[in-house]
Amino acid sequence: MPSGGPGGGTAGAAGPDERLRRWRLVLGGDSADGTGYGPAGRDAAMDGALTALYGKGDAARRDRDRSAGLAASAPSVTRWLGDIRTYFPSSVVQVMQRDAIDRLGLSTLLLEPEMLEAVEADVHLVGTLLSLNKAMPETTRETARAVVRKVVEDLEKRLATRTRAALTGALDRSARIHRPRHHDIDWNRTIAANLKHYLPEYRAVVPDRLIGYGRASQSMKKEVILCIDQSGSMAASVVYAAVFGAVLASMRSLTTRLVVFDTSVVDLTDQLDDPVDVLFGTRLGGGTDINRALAYCQSRISRPTETVVVLISDLYEGGIRDEMLRRVAAMKASGVQFVALLALSDEGAPAYDREHAAALAALEAPAFACTPDLFPEVMAAALEKRPLPVPETT
Repeated sequence: MPSGGPGGGTAGAAGPDERLRRWRLVLGGDSADGTGYGPAGRDAAMDGALTALYGKGDAARRDRDRSAGLAASAPSVTRWLGDIRTYFPSSVVQVMQRDAIDRLGLSTLLLEPEMLEAVEADVHLVGTLLSLNKAMPETTRETARAVVRKVVEDLEKRLATRTRAALTGALDRSARIHRPRHHDIDWNRTIAANLKHYLPEYRAVVPDRLIGYGRASQSMKKEVILCIDQSGSMAASVVYAAVFGAVLASMRSLTTRLVVFDTSVVDLTDQLDDPVDVLFGTRLGGGTDINRALAYCQSRISRPTETVVVLISDLYEGGIRDEMLRRVAAMKASGVQFVALLALSDEGAPAYDREHAAALAALEAPAFACTPDLFPEVMAAALEKRPLPVPETT
């Protein structure tokens, strides 16, 4: 329960009265809560906002004072959204919004511009908007795009610099050559790598390993294919993948392709310059045919040893399971670096098909959930063809 700042309430150490106050707001005023505390002023307003969301649907724990609720109309919901933004910090507001959509079925109200202007934008809200994309009226579409763009721009600010730094370093290292011609020797790196071979009597370094500059050329570009499951459970992953896809596409030393799929496959590579266009080109929900998606990706690989394929999916396959696994095995045998991410999000352990994950692990393609902050390191490892930093909890 918040105790200061945007959340209101009493700051500082929580004495006996403050503990009773917090318990009262948590328990909700049931006659048996035992606190004896009656909220007033700001606390009463906070209690009303909580009651509107969490006091519904549990009559056994609710007396006649806790029956406010949220009427199924945009004005009342918009007022409630304004209240919770007044009384609670942003992180709590986002959780309450998510709960309101799930518990009270308010998704359709997000189709109204006034409602969208009042919400606190986050990744989960973007996922909800994308799932409503096809039903969205034109009057709401521009407002929705503005909400999505704000979230995307915030994510790019958070993720882009670290991603470019990690991948640029990985690409530089993978591009270096160790049997260079004389004019290709990188003397600074060669000396640094051979300082242990310094001979004091000759006051010289005798290198046993030469490091050369990689020859950057179009033909030597690494290729990355992001293959994204757009089933409803993957909403947050789709949002993050679109942002990372745009960041990767902006790097000259990479050729990036972005493919989304359900039971059909759509190539959104030509929209990578604007991740908002990518997101509105998806259609969350529907079935899943991983095999078909991998078949398309496989057909676009021209230089297997220079290609990384990243499958982002919960692995619930509606297509041909054995053929999917054969495709993964064939790609790995040809030299493709294959990465399977069960989720690309900040959330906890995802739901996924454990049998398929185990089958991929048997092919030396471990499947694991990945946070956005870990993704640059995962990609750097894949580009350098070194072991992936698989989280220990997977």
